[in-house]
Amino acid sequence: MDIALRDAYTRLHEKYFPGTELPIAFEVGGPIEGAEKAPAPKGWKCFVCDLAKVRRGASLAFDEASIGCRGGRFYLGYDAERFPNFRYFLSTGKPGVIEGERYKQTPEIVDELDRGTVRIPTKGKSIVFKRWDRLAAADNPDAVVFFARPEVLSGLFTLANFDQTDPNGVICPFGAGCSSIFYYPWLEQQKENPKAVLGMFDPSARPCVPSDVLTMAFPMKKFEKVIGFMEESFLTTDTWTKVMKKINRSNTLNTP
Repeated sequence: MDIALRDAYTRLHEKYFPGTELPIAFEVGGPIEGAEKAPAPKGWKCFVCDLAKVRRGASLAFDEASIGCRGGRFYLGYDAERFPNFRYFLSTGKPGVIEGERYKQTPEIVDELDRGTVRIPTKGKSIVFKRWDRLAAADNPDAVVFFARPEVLSGLFTLANFDQTDPNGVICPFGAGCSSIFYYPWLEQQKENPKAVLGMFDPSARPCVPSDVLTMAFPMKKFEKVIGFMEESFLTTDTWTKVMKKINRSNTLNTP
């Protein structure tokens, strides 16, 4: 990790998104020195809930034993296949067998949705999450994830589209909360022209994030470009100055 780049964005973040939390970053198979091993959960637990510690400044290393949610194990790459009756779990349920989340209308829709799912090669590897300002020279993050409210999201969304003619610089694919902050951002990072990922719409993951907060994840190769052009963008205009006043009001309203 280029420490000068890390520090440059930290300064820009406070300048244009004042008083809001820094993003977190993850790396597959990166150095685990200085990171706390995420403990094995007792029973089911949404992996997104553990990231609250990372957002507060802790560095966590996850492995197969750290993930207690079957969806999380799949989207983080530790399970290569869906669990039995997943098609019913995500849709209607199956009486006497499994309760359905009813996020899809029919099991057949789930089958079709899942047919093109790509498997991520994380087997045997740790996944390290750190807050942006905790990144070290030895780190090489795959993606950067913001937990943010609408005013900040508006800036991130516009930055994601700033340097391209394609109006779709941000995608918003259906999936579990962990898919929007790990699975899809990792897949985008493998592409030549990656897109940012808007997410955290999964009702099952919503209890793990504050009210009114969504996520925006940038593949690292895209985020590096964003840092480079922030000071020639709309962020320097009177328009954004007005938005920053709303950011300040939002900070005040949402102070714990």
